[in-house]
This record gives sequence, C-alpha cells and structure tokens, in this order.
Amino acid sequence: MGRLVPAVTRAMDILELFLGPDDSLSAPEITRRLGLPRTTVHELVTTLAARNYLSGVPGQPGRYRLGVRTYQLGSAFGERLDLAAEGREVARKVAETCDETVHVAILEDADVIYVAKIDSTHAVRMVSAAGRRLPAHCTAVGKMLLASLPEATLDARLPAGRPLVAMTDQSYTSPDELRRHLAGIREHGVAVEERESNPDVSCVAAPVRDSAGRVVAAMSISVPMIRWSAERRRELAELATKGAQELSARLGYRGRL
Repeated sequence: MGRLVPAVTRAMDILELFLGPDDSLSAPEITRRLGLPRTTVHELVTTLAARNYLSGVPGQPGRYRLGVRTYQLGSAFGERLDLAAEGREVARKVAETCDETVHVAILEDADVIYVAKIDSTHAVRMVSAAGRRLPAHCTAVGKMLLASLPEATLDARLPAGRPLVAMTDQSYTSPDELRRHLAGIREHGVAVEERESNPDVSCVAAPVRDSAGRVVAAMSISVPMIRWSAERRRELAELATKGAQELSARLGYRGRL
C-alpha cells in the first residue's frame, strides 16, 4: 500500500467538513476547525473552487459551499449502486453474527420481492430464495415497507373492505387490523412477523433508506420457532436494525433510522 498524500488528505478533510450541518464555511472557519496553516487552507480552497468542488456563496465574499462537481460525483456513485450486491454484503455480515437466515427485500405493488438472501448454517433453517415474491402483509419485511408508505399509497395497494390473502392461520386478513398493526411498526421502527408466512418461522425486519431518506428496502432475520423466544426477538431486532443502518449508509443515507 502506497503512502497517503498530505495535500490530498487535507483537501478531503475540507470537503468532509460540509458533511456536517453547515451549508457554507469561510476560510478562517476551515482553518480553525482543521488546525491548518492559513496559507495552506487558502491554496486548497482556491484549487477546489477552480475544479468546481467548492463554489463561492453569492453575496457573501469569502464563504464557500459545495460545488456542482461534488453533486456530479455523488450522482454517478448513486447510479452505480447495486442494492442486491450491497445487500448481500451486509446480509452476510449479519448472518455471520447471528447464524440465522437474512433477507433484503423490496416492495412491488402489494408484494415483496427478495433481492438478497444469506442462509443460516443450522440444519433447521428457512427455505426461501432470492427472487421469490410473497404477499407483503404476511412478512416482516413487507409490513415494514407497507408501514413506510404514505396513507394514500397504502390505501391504493390495500383497499379497505377487501380481505387479505392468508398464508397461515396467523396471517392478517383484515385491512383494518393490519393498519392498526402497521401504526405500531411506524412507532417502534421494527416489524415482527410470528408464523404469518410460514407456521414454523418468525422474523424481525428494519427499514433500509436511500440517500434521500426514502425507505427503499427492508432487512429481515428469519428464525425457526425452535430457536425463537422473546429474548431472541429483542436481540435480532437490534441486529437487524444495525444491519439496515449499515446498508442505508452504503446507499448514501446520512440521517438516523
């Protein structure tokens, strides 16, 4: 591995100051925060501005904000992100921690589609596959995604008065009961499914957000009932949330779930 170039490192330090709450900064503020010589900051800011990574703030001489080049780079990065590939990487880390089956799923109409799956190494484990489609209201990932929809969109996908299909005798079949359940998911930020899609399996799920803060997927951990308990549910809910947070960060999300 080659050595780090100090000038490049300092230039990156300047740009990363704008990851904080400040929309603009002056050269003296940058100097103070980074502890760099004034002349060094001046040269670096001038170079970054010349390459459009920073731009001057109109009407505020000496203040800088992020330039259009940073937006172009961010957009190019976002366009190349692969949710399935990133999801598999994070899901693999989560599965290695808990040794249970981990899924990442997206919502399409009123169904979920699994885009990534990492299996448990246990002999007793969930039988599923990436690409499989299931009714969203019967799964933890699906309920997490439904709970994240605006009311009008949810109404369009799950019309009131139309019974919901049941996969087990634990599945929600009443739209009204499901909506009350979804309200609790919104409040707690975690979805739990207990034998609603498979009589032998329970799951927990957490939301995955993109760079704009939109919920675009959910990550779940599925557990056979022989290994399910209230304590295990709490442990896995925390782990699913951490995994979803890491995947969200990879997708460019900077806020809190």
